Amino acid sequence: MKKLHGSAVYVQSAGVRQGLEIDGYAIAVCKEIGVELSRHRSRTMDEMEEWGDDISAFELVVALSPAAQRKALEFTAYCSLAVEYWPVLDPSGMGERREQTLHFYRQTRDQIAGKIAERFGSE
Repeated sequence: MKKLHGSAVYVQSAGVRQGLEIDGYAIAVCKEIGVELSRHRSRTMDEMEEWGDDISAFELVVALSPAAQRKALEFTAYCSLAVEYWPVLDPSGMGERREQTLHFYRQTRDQIAGKIAERFGSE
């Protein structure tokens, strides 16, 4: 999203579970399209609030898993916040060899990129 729309849109990424490292496969497949994730830090929506982000100031939460959707909907009880669920392939644990695993991660990356382009346009 940031690659396509830069600073025209304020975007933050958040997960459901704390303390997770960014997946090396995700870093690799995003680097292929010019998106640098190696310095990205994983955080939850709760941590975002603790660090000063006002979740109610966001207009939209895009959830990529049922667990993320449930967590996002918890926040809508306290603020007017739209939640969209974009079902995408969870590539974790898929593939027996590195190249097979990368194939699944690329599929997920491309699914997300397609949904971003469909929802927000492609520049």
